[in-house]
Amino acid sequence: MKKIGFIGLGVMGAPMAANLLRKGYEVTVFNRTPGKADKLIELGAKEAATPAAVAKTSELIITMISNDDAIREVYYGNNGILSSLTPGTVIVDSSTISPSLVRELARDTSSKFGDFLDAPVTGSKPAAEGGTLVFMVGGNPDVVHKVSDILLAMGRKVIPMGPSGSGATAKLAHNTIVGINTAALVEGMAIAASGGIDAASFLELVQSGGASSKAAELKSQKLLERDFSVQFSLELMLKDLRLSSVLSDNLKTPTPVLETVKSLFQIADSMGLGALDLSAVAHCYEQWIDKRITNSAAHSTIAAALETPIDTTDAC
Repeated sequence: MKKIGFIGLGVMGAPMAANLLRKGYEVTVFNRTPGKADKLIELGAKEAATPAAVAKTSELIITMISNDDAIREVYYGNNGILSSLTPGTVIVDSSTISPSLVRELARDTSSKFGDFLDAPVTGSKPAAEGGTLVFMVGGNPDVVHKVSDILLAMGRKVIPMGPSGSGATAKLAHNTIVGINTAALVEGMAIAASGGIDAASFLELVQSGGASSKAAELKSQKLLERDFSVQFSLELMLKDLRLSSVLSDNLKTPTPVLETVKSLFQIADSMGLGALDLSAVAHCYEQWIDKRITNSAAHSTIAAALETPIDTTDAC
């Protein structure tokens, strides 16, 4: 498979498509917002006018879209993917969407004699740029094997999760942990700040002890520098926590910590922090304790970031 279609050129999608181009694949791209394809065209991509046009020329289609509604538009809307799908085409959706929608897409792709994999990723923007994403994949194992080389052109690992919907379920469970870990990190920092502990010393302790986590690894320096530019946006994390809440209800699985953290991110979103990195949840705690959780003199990027639109058109 050399002819690849890529739909969704946001924070994650654009660098993923760029990595495919650098590995020699022929890539046709589409984005709902004009202008996002310019840098990819410089790398050799072709731009299509509609998702249907992508489907007509591609052996494999990868979608990386922000939410369920946007996915429905791209697949089922006027000139959507499914209106022009060629038999034998493989679709890989790397968005973070509801497992029920994944199963619907798999069924409707199969009715067009195509194959569908739900293959969301973890790693956020730096991993997308570096080609070190991890794909968690739901669908036919033979199809997963068939496209694994292409996925590994964008990532470092492909983990089969089970039948259709399993990748989406795993991603929501995973991002529940990411949201909880980020909230826990910031809450611990608030306690330390209230007790007069130096933030840099406390974060060194966190990363050296039992509280160490990927959240601490990725967010410690950002918090110290008060850099809330997006690796993974707060509003997308809130979207994922809401999806996970619905899923856990459907599965009759109690999730008291999830519900608490979802409420925290809802408060942060209502404060206008949604377009910033999810670590911006720190501003909630700073308002509550009436002081910074870091003692850095660096100027916060929050004011500038709130004034500047940030692209959050796809998930991590």
